[in-house]
Amino acid sequence: MAWFICLCVFSAVIVAVFYLRKIHGFLGDDRAPPHLPSLPVIGSLLSLRSDSPPHIFFQQLQKKYGDIYSLMMGSHKVIIINSLHHAKEVLLKKGKIFAGRPRTVTTDILTRDGKDIAFADYSATWKFHRKIVHGALCMFGEGIASIEKIICQEASSMCENLTNLQSSAVDLGPELTRAVTNVVCTLCFSSSYKRGDPEFEAMLQYSQGIVDTVAKDSLVDIFPWLQLFPNEDLKMLRSCVSIRDKLLQKKYDEHKADFSENIQRDLPDALLRAKYSSENNNTSTQDVGLTDDHLLMTVGDILGAGVETTTTVLKWTVLYLLHNPQVQRKIQEELDAKIGRDRHPEVSDKGNLPYLEATIREVLRIRPVSPLLIPHVALSDASIGEYFVQKGTRVIVNLWSLHHDGKEWKNPELFNPERFLDEEKKSLCYPSPSYLPFGAGVRVCLGEALAKLELFLFLSWILQRFTLEVPAGQPLPELQGKFGVVLQPQKYKVIARLRTGWEKKVQSQESKSG
Repeated sequence: MAWFICLCVFSAVIVAVFYLRKIHGFLGDDRAPPHLPSLPVIGSLLSLRSDSPPHIFFQQLQKKYGDIYSLMMGSHKVIIINSLHHAKEVLLKKGKIFAGRPRTVTTDILTRDGKDIAFADYSATWKFHRKIVHGALCMFGEGIASIEKIICQEASSMCENLTNLQSSAVDLGPELTRAVTNVVCTLCFSSSYKRGDPEFEAMLQYSQGIVDTVAKDSLVDIFPWLQLFPNEDLKMLRSCVSIRDKLLQKKYDEHKADFSENIQRDLPDALLRAKYSSENNNTSTQDVGLTDDHLLMTVGDILGAGVETTTTVLKWTVLYLLHNPQVQRKIQEELDAKIGRDRHPEVSDKGNLPYLEATIREVLRIRPVSPLLIPHVALSDASIGEYFVQKGTRVIVNLWSLHHDGKEWKNPELFNPERFLDEEKKSLCYPSPSYLPFGAGVRVCLGEALAKLELFLFLSWILQRFTLEVPAGQPLPELQGKFGVVLQPQKYKVIARLRTGWEKKVQSQESKSG
């Protein structure tokens, strides 16, 4: 009799679970997207085993399951978007509904439980932070002119260092990172670093550690209870975050000590002004989220994301120029014709250098810095196309699929800057709306304008003066990227050789400075 009761209870549980999963769209619902096989507890993990990086594997699964499909990451339902139509619905048409962010173990460590901008959930606090930071990035006196001056100073310093290193095979990574870091640090701290500075070296170390551990689909983010066991990745992440936070705290304390209501030098000043203003107006700082932790994580967000993303795009651009020397020559011919060698490129030259701009756009297309945009979360029950989406579902837009869609792009695997030029090859164009390198909608990248300025100015300054070459006897660098927080190229070396006619110009400049 006991076995019969147990069987009845077990059957009732199975029926109840099936019914609940059905009405919530997890299994068997006609309105649910096609789904990968799923097992209890582990979800679809067995179906996700692949030698390909996630963005490419998700694109491959598109052939079997369609443009939109779902899977289970442990107990979390995830919808993968591989088409422009559905991506626009998630990012633009229903942007606020899908503006949430998932909480994970690694991002909580990185952001003190979601007190930043990139990984924080959509809320009044998040909107207030974003508004303050956006205003701070636009507040530098003369606006773009002031930021341009900062970037050009770093471009000049970088070119000087490359001149000293010319004819030597070097990894440009540290030099590019230092230049971009100094731009962001000027915006964040009103300070910059010289080559070999110990603080700069510490920043390089902790930044790489964070990139290597966050957003790599660690099992601890799928099964949070695993953090109870020894975990080398978490240990390294906590160590890197500790180093970062000590630096941020030091800079923040310095700003608080000499803060003046009448002077706004950088981002911490703007955040402190907003914090003190809310206190003076009897607005609870808890209501708007302007605690010290929020301010620190906001600065850390801008510092981390602002450096890693732009540096990565610069590395990819150099790599593709090595693979396509004819593209490099066309850019240099354009620079020679439109600017010459008597002055350096300026922001106002962007309209006169369409081929360079087209090359930057093509790099952002073929190797998007974030091939899987940071996951979104449905904040309420909704739909994507004909499919029902339950509140709390995670939605990943596979930007790689959008940028490599054969229906939208002719020969998408071919590096071809001219696809972004009109028929006369004189003006820029957008050949497809399936181009979203900085995302779109409510959670579009906050640093898009700054990144575009840096990419244009750094590349134009370098290519005006140098020709980039593969070291003799060395193979071309790999085009396969390393997936993580950003899609990084593998390390490679390059020779930056002064172009004909620049030797005398450099010597003349050195004699004048001497």
